[in-house]
Amino acid sequence: MLIVIDHNSRIPIYEQIKTQIIALINSGVLAPGDKLPSLRALASDLSLNFNTIKKVFALLEADGVIESRQGAGFFVTAGAVENKNVLAKAEEELRLTLARVRDAGLSEEAATRILSEIYTKEEE
Repeated sequence: MLIVIDHNSRIPIYEQIKTQIIALINSGVLAPGDKLPSLRALASDLSLNFNTIKKVFALLEADGVIESRQGAGFFVTAGAVENKNVLAKAEEELRLTLARVRDAGLSEEAATRILSEIYTKEEE
């Protein structure tokens, strides 16, 4: 599982990890039923504090994206792909961001162009 941390980003590290795990699920790299690395292994691989990874997994579990199985670890849930909780939160974040962008003076045309560029880049 490839996760890249941008230490210069304004986005908190735990959010970067959470977003990337969700992207790995939605892209099919991680499928329902797949086992995730252990908390300690992922923390070690990313050179991060164990508690940071624990927080990420707790958030993903609360959203119904992953589940803990006693003594076995964490697994991607059957309903993880396009999870309603995740989509609702993403939509809310997008609405808040677009409201800030509008209030800052960016036109709808410019915002639409940027959004289109982002989606086009992702598809490549």
